Amino acid sequence: MKALIQRVRRASVTVDAQCVGTIEQGILAYIGLGPVDDLTSAQRMVDKILTYRIFDNDDPAKYGKLDKNVQQVGGGLLLVSQFTLMAKTDKGRRPDFGGAMAPDAAQALFAQLVAYAKIQHTDVATGQFGANMQVSSVNDGPLNFLLEVN
Repeated sequence: MKALIQRVRRASVTVDAQCVGTIEQGILAYIGLGPVDDLTSAQRMVDKILTYRIFDNDDPAKYGKLDKNVQQVGGGLLLVSQFTLMAKTDKGRRPDFGGAMAPDAAQALFAQLVAYAKIQHTDVATGQFGANMQVSSVNDGPLNFLLEVN
């Protein structure tokens, strides 16, 4: 499982001209699911995202030190399913998506991941699985990190 996380000032997802998910300051997380991923790896990924320290300390003497997580700053979490994160890109000029979980299984696991995230954190929004989504964000930093769990 992979997650591309971005520290954002705000982010939103629109499907068919309807906003389906929005957050203010927080993390926009694109989630890629592989064929061997399961609920345990999904829970580990959510825990890692929620506790990953990518926010600045409020203390002026420590400004610029990334030592707070999204929960500590009261930020939002926007989760977007992104099978393209699992693409193999080392050969040729076309991505190979064979490393992604099958759509039906991925939809079920992503729903479980979101449910777990909502138990762990109060401000969670999502995109719409399988839809053509327009994602808008204002990156803060910019700070982007690729996280992986097995």
